[in-house]
Amino acid sequence: MPSRLFLQPKPSASPRPHPRRQVLGWLAVVVLALVAIGAPVASRADIIPVKAAELRIDEGEVLLNADFEFTLNPTLEEALQKGIPLYFELEFELTRGRWYWLDEKIAQTTLVYRVSYNALTRQYRVASGLLIQTFNTLEEVERFIGRVTSRPVARADALTKGARYEAGVRLRLDVAQLPKPFQVNALASREWTLASEWQRWSFTP
Repeated sequence: MPSRLFLQPKPSASPRPHPRRQVLGWLAVVVLALVAIGAPVASRADIIPVKAAELRIDEGEVLLNADFEFTLNPTLEEALQKGIPLYFELEFELTRGRWYWLDEKIAQTTLVYRVSYNALTRQYRVASGLLIQTFNTLEEVERFIGRVTSRPVARADALTKGARYEAGVRLRLDVAQLPKPFQVNALASREWTLASEWQRWSFTP
């Protein structure tokens, strides 16, 4: 009987993982390692409580009153002391609901506060538009920014008497205005993400 020659098949080489999958795999390992050692990968923003907010009409203007429990944490206070300016935004919007389409936006305004510290004079400076004020203490700065009084946000003639509107206001640190290295820190630390929730309420002129 003729002999038969059996050839053993060569083991096929395992396919090399895609470079993108390798990167994602390493990222997953890093994240799991950070979680294991208790490092903060991301955390929720430090909240600014909203104590009160209201609208009133006076002399043809819709005026905003708002009161925030605004306090800088030690990290932001230290940043000011080291010469890093901080930018805070007071955002307001007024809308009217429509059953047949998206809500109608009646007014939308943003007020920016630039806060800085002068080490020579040991004074804080708050600039908002053309208005510039100086303060001797950080507590005075916090009261100034956290208390909004009779701020014009819309013309009264833009509203319909008896109609129902929805107002919203919030105060937050504008992280995009920080130097680049601190923007990276803001992704991982709540100390750099100070903000209030949107405070919303109904208003009928």
